Amino acid sequence: MTGSFFSVDDFRTGARRRMPRIIFDALDGAAGNETASRRNRAAFENVCLQGRVLVNVEDRAMQTSFLDREWQVPFGIAPMGMCDLFWPGADKAMAKLARDNGLPLGVSTMSSATLEQLFDLAAGNAWFQLYAGESDELTHKLVDRAVSAGYQALILTADVPALAPRQRDLRNGFKVPFRIGPKQALDFACHLQWTLATLKNGRPKPRNVNSQPKAATAEDGIGQFRREAGRGRFDWNFLRQLRTQWPHKLILKGVMCAQDAKNAVDAGADAVYVSNHGGRQLDSAPAAIAMLPSIRDALDCDVPVVFDSGVRSGEDIARTLASGAGFVMLGRPFLYALGAGGAGGLSQLLNLLTNELSTVMAQLGCTHPAQLNSTVRASVR
Repeated sequence: MTGSFFSVDDFRTGARRRMPRIIFDALDGAAGNETASRRNRAAFENVCLQGRVLVNVEDRAMQTSFLDREWQVPFGIAPMGMCDLFWPGADKAMAKLARDNGLPLGVSTMSSATLEQLFDLAAGNAWFQLYAGESDELTHKLVDRAVSAGYQALILTADVPALAPRQRDLRNGFKVPFRIGPKQALDFACHLQWTLATLKNGRPKPRNVNSQPKAATAEDGIGQFRREAGRGRFDWNFLRQLRTQWPHKLILKGVMCAQDAKNAVDAGADAVYVSNHGGRQLDSAPAAIAMLPSIRDALDCDVPVVFDSGVRSGEDIARTLASGAGFVMLGRPFLYALGAGGAGGLSQLLNLLTNELSTVMAQLGCTHPAQLNSTVRASVR
């Protein structure tokens, strides 16, 4: 690992320096003019917390019970596709971090290692994220594979009825499957450490599905999956049908309004995942953290709520829990950490977030994450 990192922004700066531009932009970019992504971050500054004094907070714990599991921290790694594109061996490195530190890894349909490999590497500390594709057969096979592998939670991502254009990717010629032209070759030549490590690790590609226009193989998965394909045909009936197939915890991801949250529970979801896809889908979307309290209020108190989008610090984790989430997921920060410092960067980021969260809890007079609820939100006028 190179360099010292004192914030997620430091990791981002390090990743930008070490990654080819086309790769960094694919990670860092968002939909449209990237307004929603900036709005996610800015909105956290409006969430104020109420400090307390003369509370004995000497003994603070991070352990959190969520979805019938005890986790060592109240946050995990959000599902992200093709992570090995951003740093070689990324998916497996994050699985090992989840295993060694007792936090959940979101395993994407588009992961760079198979869902079975990542579940085993994470020692069961993993949730499977499902993209329903054009092939119903492939969708059912993925669900069956997740059951057989031992996953106890499935996340259905529902906020991609059509893949939004991302201007940085268009300008850079970024596509999946990845193609290398003269522009990309020059970019890679200027970032030899990343390029040589990636070549040594093998060409990154999705391992659960076949994204190539050819017959499927045992390695590629069953059936063809096109990342850019529309998913507009999926509706609440699909969620109800998925509920009958999936025997464990079912989470609906991409919820941004109270009515959809209630519909999700009515259709059989065990938990609601509030997210605007990190600003990577609808550029005019409101900040996810701004919608979280109203969604929490619309649900019965026993319905678990997960959150991602814009979280960049331990203090943001505290703000999110105080706004109504029961658990927080972070995506880009973990890939920034890998890009900046390799596998060692992951451990440093985890320590940074945990220490920041612990410090904020002390300032708020809290000794356990369960105490980070609406009572610690400050009313500011």
